[in-house]
Amino acid sequence: MQRRVFLFLLMSALALAVGMAVPGDARAADTVLTVSGPGGTSAAFDMAALDGLPQTAVTTTTPWYDGPRTFSGPLLRTVLQQAGVTGTTLKISALNDYSVEIPAEDLDLYGVVLASRIDGKPFSVRDKGPLFVIYPFDSRTDLKQEKFYSRAVWQVAKIAVR
Repeated sequence: MQRRVFLFLLMSALALAVGMAVPGDARAADTVLTVSGPGGTSAAFDMAALDGLPQTAVTTTTPWYDGPRTFSGPLLRTVLQQAGVTGTTLKISALNDYSVEIPAEDLDLYGVVLASRIDGKPFSVRDKGPLFVIYPFDSRTDLKQEKFYSRAVWQVAKIAVR
């Protein structure tokens, strides 16, 4: 019995060290995104909650990848609706505290996606994940400019709506 417990603990520690989930691992339900709005409204999302929202796929080229890639996840406006927040400006903050302000009107005008996958695979933190704000750059020529590329924040962790 003690040997089995030792092996379970050893395997669990090894799995955690390489980033794999283990039975009973609370990380599966960890918050990956916090959304706050005016008046103190806030919501926390884990990956399962975001995956449970209607998903949208956008195939587009970006300055950060060679050739077109398919980004998928919920529309950003759907995430805000689920959080129950509205406003005119979104401050999107990354894991490294980089932040950008995006006009809320962009969400409806361009169909901005909060991508959790690239080419069908989850984003790793190492590859700009777990969440990446993506504009459909190839759908309109006016989106192919620095103004919109700078709004495509990766490693998104927080959204504050004002």
